Amino acid sequence: MTKLTLALAQINTKLGDVSANLEKHLSMAHEAWKQGAELIIFPELSLTGYVLQDIATSVAQRPVPEDAVFKQLLRASNEIDLVVGFVEVDERYRYYISAAYLSDGKISHVHRKVYLPTYGIFDEKRYFASGDRFRAFETKFGRAGILICEDFWHASSPYMLWLDGADLMLFTSASPGRGVTEETLGSAQWVETVNRTYAGLFTTFVAHANRVGFEDGLNFWGGSTVFDPDGKQIALAPFNAEGLTIAELDLNQLRRTRTRLPLLRDERSELVLKELQRIANQ
Repeated sequence: MTKLTLALAQINTKLGDVSANLEKHLSMAHEAWKQGAELIIFPELSLTGYVLQDIATSVAQRPVPEDAVFKQLLRASNEIDLVVGFVEVDERYRYYISAAYLSDGKISHVHRKVYLPTYGIFDEKRYFASGDRFRAFETKFGRAGILICEDFWHASSPYMLWLDGADLMLFTSASPGRGVTEETLGSAQWVETVNRTYAGLFTTFVAHANRVGFEDGLNFWGGSTVFDPDGKQIALAPFNAEGLTIAELDLNQLRRTRTRLPLLRDERSELVLKELQRIANQ
């Protein structure tokens, strides 16, 4: 496969209303499929809303075919691959901010958010457990990896996905607007800069879906993006507007970029491991 048509679903979720949010997911996934998209990415906690606090346990799902919500999403994944955000509950009643990759009626991968912010306006670790791994996984478009919001504020997270074979990094967030510059929101400018940098530094595709709307005084700004392995922006969704943004990825760009700039070939992961062990043992 040499091309991937991808859709960024920049949505305004209804806090705690899983049924309404599910209907929006199914509708937008079908619309994206009609527009030729093969993969649609929804934002962080797209099925539930973000400021859940004490209602987090009541909207949680288990990502299994028997779950009433996932049953419908898996049916939709026979048309188009999906990345969806949700609250996950495990068999011992621990709750996670998670994202699932669905394809051909199956759950291909689930990522649990590792880094839970507890500074400024954020208080995630009070309500959620932390994930404990970063893993790439196979898709029909090549090997991919998922990071959720604060995960990609830490350079080690995409680095590990890169070493694990991810050529397509899928970032999801519910990023509220903070700070104002002469040109845009400070948070929007920072996120766009970081995504561009990761794409160029790791010579990979970076697709980022951010939500929009207001929730408990927070303004989610949108501005979802896609960058190619040269760090070139190939898609930008509008600010503060719900909708689909379609991008076509030329997967052959991986070969062209890495032939010209063989950063992956020359990476010394064994040296990094040795030095990290030395630092950890100090």
